[in-house]
Amino acid sequence: MGASIGVRKGGHSRRFRPVAEINVTPMVDVMLVLLVIFMVTAPLLTAGVQVDLPKTNAAPLKGDDQPLSVTVDAHGKIWIQETEVQLDELAPRLQAITSQKPETRIFVRGDKTIDYGRVMEVMGVLGAAGFPKVALVTEVKGSDTAKPAKKGTR
Repeated sequence: MGASIGVRKGGHSRRFRPVAEINVTPMVDVMLVLLVIFMVTAPLLTAGVQVDLPKTNAAPLKGDDQPLSVTVDAHGKIWIQETEVQLDELAPRLQAITSQKPETRIFVRGDKTIDYGRVMEVMGVLGAAGFPKVALVTEVKGSDTAKPAKKGTR
């Protein structure tokens, strides 16, 4: 007699039961690949929005807390950190971000080629929204690093 599949001695058919074990090896492999990808791409994401800041002789502003940065680029687009927003979305987004810490310092960075009116429009929205600590950011002459020009409400 030949062997038949699914039949045991005694003529009873074999019952197949699902295996209740989870094979975690593929999941660990995927997680390791994602970890490597994020480790490689994270340093590339810190560049921010590229703007050409005006230069000034004003002293840098001292502060321990991490400020929020609102940027107006050369095309007039508005950014909160690295996220583009429309002018009418600016105040509600910043209020949501600073709800836990309303005294958060906000730095306004404006490209030196952009119309002054656009930067003042952004600062007007910030002032009307009730942000008390708003400062303009410039570059110190002879330096390539951006520093806040002076502390002020507008």
